[in-house]
Amino acid sequence: MSDDDWFEQGIAADEEPGDDTDERDDDTVESGDNSSEDQAAADEATDSFEADSNADPFGGGDDEDPFGGGGGDEDPFGGGGDEDPFGGDDGDDPFDAGDDEDPFGGGGDESLFDDDGFASAFEGGGGGDSEFDEEDFDSEIPRIDLGIEGLDNMIQGGVPERHLMVTIGSAGTGKTTFGLQFLNHGLENGENAVFITLEQSHEAIIATANEFGWDFDRFEDENRLAVVDLDPVEMANSLDNIQAELPELIRDFGADRLVLDSVSLLEMMYDNQAKRRTEVFDFTRALKKAGVTTFLTSEASETNAYASRHGIIEYLTDAVFVLQYVRGETQETRLAVEIQKIRNANHSREKKPYEMSESGLSVYQQANIF
Repeated sequence: MSDDDWFEQGIAADEEPGDDTDERDDDTVESGDNSSEDQAAADEATDSFEADSNADPFGGGDDEDPFGGGGGDEDPFGGGGDEDPFGGDDGDDPFDAGDDEDPFGGGGDESLFDDDGFASAFEGGGGGDSEFDEEDFDSEIPRIDLGIEGLDNMIQGGVPERHLMVTIGSAGTGKTTFGLQFLNHGLENGENAVFITLEQSHEAIIATANEFGWDFDRFEDENRLAVVDLDPVEMANSLDNIQAELPELIRDFGADRLVLDSVSLLEMMYDNQAKRRTEVFDFTRALKKAGVTTFLTSEASETNAYASRHGIIEYLTDAVFVLQYVRGETQETRLAVEIQKIRNANHSREKKPYEMSESGLSVYQQANIF
């Protein structure tokens, strides 16, 4: 094919759209005819709708209920005019309760929130009363007394045996005295006891007990008391061995009560918080495994009198006692004790004053802190 022929074919191709234009014009004419027919049909439908404009669009008569009901006085749900739509008689409680009857099944005069209704739901919890009726108390859990006058009356039935307890307090609140008195009470009742100190010497502990009139020398001679003084660094380094051997040693000695004074020194041997928690947890678990009722002492936090120094031991124990100073602007500084928790025991939550006398700690159960 020559170049001229290729050029002529290109011109012919450009002229072809003109033919399509003519065909579209024809389609437009036909479309116009169809549009006229559609418009005529629409006008006819409009006339028909206007003719029936007064008719019910749902096909009913002028006075007929669009839902098929009767006249205007009839209940659209099929009930009578004065009939309860829920099927009850006139004036009846839709929930079938009488006028004075509690819709939730209570008596007519009894309220869910009155003294006998709402308050009774909390009976048996750790309430605020500081003394309990021991005659009506019955428990299958063996329990012991702490040996602290007034404080034992704040715990219904006593502390469950084999519990792990901690006393939290700042310096001078009587934590060590509390522990010694706890052991002495058991020893005087024929029990065996162990006292582990990380702060004082063996001689210092015996001397402190003698000042209160507790004959720890005699109990040691009778092989019913063991006072062990350990260096906290050595204990931390040997804690794995101690944890492994302690339960067996306690069982061999026949100990019923054990005191560790204080767990704070053991905690301070670990710089890493995770490591500290793990070691203390393992140690407390070993004590629980030994089956002995254990009493720990702990320093209080510098910013929170209700928390231990490192905020760990109170979560690993079954009972927490808080000893603290109460300083008022118009009265002298006083000492106060509060039971923060005791698992499986009903106890008072009141803060009570106490004193340290020549016979040990005693709590003023009937007094209040203002």
